[in-house]
Amino acid sequence: MKPQELALMFARNRIAFGIGFVLLPGSMGRLWIGDDAKRPTVKLLTRALGVRDLAIGLGTAIALDRGTPVRGWLEAAALSDAIDLVATLLASGSIPDSSRNVVAAIAGGSAVAGVALARALDEPPAPDEIEAPEAALTGHPPPASPRPAPGAG
Repeated sequence: MKPQELALMFARNRIAFGIGFVLLPGSMGRLWIGDDAKRPTVKLLTRALGVRDLAIGLGTAIALDRGTPVRGWLEAAALSDAIDLVATLLASGSIPDSSRNVVAAIAGGSAVAGVALARALDEPPAPDEIEAPEAALTGHPPPASPRPAPGAG
């Protein structure tokens, strides 16, 4: 399977989770954190996480469909999943063990997959693009300075 096809499956999975968290925050949240997911304030946060996943999934799918760069969307997905993993592990004494284990496996696997897909679908930067030094934090090095033409100078 091509990386683009895997990335589309990855995006569609995220869209499905996002829709589930938005429409069924109590039920979906319960799978992650247990009975506290029924509380109205927790449902609010669950819906917000759902919208995050929906937006990242749609952004990834749209970028793939239009043939535009997808790496940033996949990196956002991987970062979100890594944070979900860490947050789940930090709360492990407050959530059911079975939930912790399942969510940790899904979030950890998804974070790794997102990073791998981002690298597989990376495109080299075009010359003279806008420089954003903070991009180097995600593995996007600044473009090399153009070399002067022979005899110029």
